[in-house]
Amino acid sequence: MFQISRRKLLKQSTTALISLSSISLLNLLANSTSAAETVISNLETQIPKLMQNALIPGISIAMIRDGELFWNKSFGVTHKYTKKPVSNETIFAAASLTKPLFAYAVLKMVERGEIDLDKPLTEYTDTPLISDSRIKLVTARHVLSHTTGFPNWSGDKPVWFNNNPGVKFAYSSEGFLYLQSVLEKITGQPLETYLQQQILKPLEMNRSSLIWQSEYEKIASYGHNRQNQPKPMSKPKTAGAAGSLRTTASEYAQLLIAMMKPETSLQEMLTPQIKLSNSLDWGLGWGLEKTNQGNFFWHWGDLTTFKNFTVASKDLQTGIVILTNSQNGLKICENIVNQALGGKHPAFKYWMIDY
Repeated sequence: MFQISRRKLLKQSTTALISLSSISLLNLLANSTSAAETVISNLETQIPKLMQNALIPGISIAMIRDGELFWNKSFGVTHKYTKKPVSNETIFAAASLTKPLFAYAVLKMVERGEIDLDKPLTEYTDTPLISDSRIKLVTARHVLSHTTGFPNWSGDKPVWFNNNPGVKFAYSSEGFLYLQSVLEKITGQPLETYLQQQILKPLEMNRSSLIWQSEYEKIASYGHNRQNQPKPMSKPKTAGAAGSLRTTASEYAQLLIAMMKPETSLQEMLTPQIKLSNSLDWGLGWGLEKTNQGNFFWHWGDLTTFKNFTVASKDLQTGIVILTNSQNGLKICENIVNQALGGKHPAFKYWMIDY
């Protein structure tokens, strides 16, 4: 659907049709109905072609402009063979897009004085996570900036240190699970219960959940592998801060909109903690990029057959959420982002993003 404020659109009178190569939502200076509709029309024409070429059955997109939901549109099908259309209510596996949501919850706890970013997490627990004495150095800041020194996943083995805490960036889902256990200790609640009460419901993410809901049986998409073969979405019975969120594009966009609010704790999330490259840093829960148009925060999600991407700017009050039901999903995200927001986004050069 096409959503835009007529009051804002009518501020200026420029109505010339402008090609997508020279206009984006970010640099849409005229705010005119015709120009905005041209941008959306071009995206609606091109996205199905991109999907077909990359063997992507379904995709859902939510775009933000002026700190508000601007456009929410879904394309394709939830299952290659049943041909059920993807709608704006279709549930996708958010995968690692769960991490910024969890980080947001942690920073809200910091704001209320319930946890200290720089206090060792062992001070909140009865027994250390592992026997390695370095565990007494790990803080929430280390977890959210991926500087714990933990591996990404440890499998069935106890987690270990590849590096000393705080020394270097090393993406770690294990760190988020550790911090989750601390949050649950502090709050006395399972993570799902706490997030529903404190974050999801207040942000009106009413269908989003970190555990499987019965209603998802009818509205959840299947995932698809490289060869476009459908695979059922996994059904988490317990919440996982590293990646179990199930959501829609428009509901996840509410998190981006919340991130754009002028709150001190949220600014801490967007403050560089450790450098990745000349144009990339990591904040608290978010990757950070510097572009010619300004600073953006971003993250990707990868649950093999569900791949997603989001990028937004607090300063520019703009952003996009792209959820796909395909292992090939990230192959077209850069094209969509560049056309929708304009400019080049160095986040797509980050080596961990698996196309």
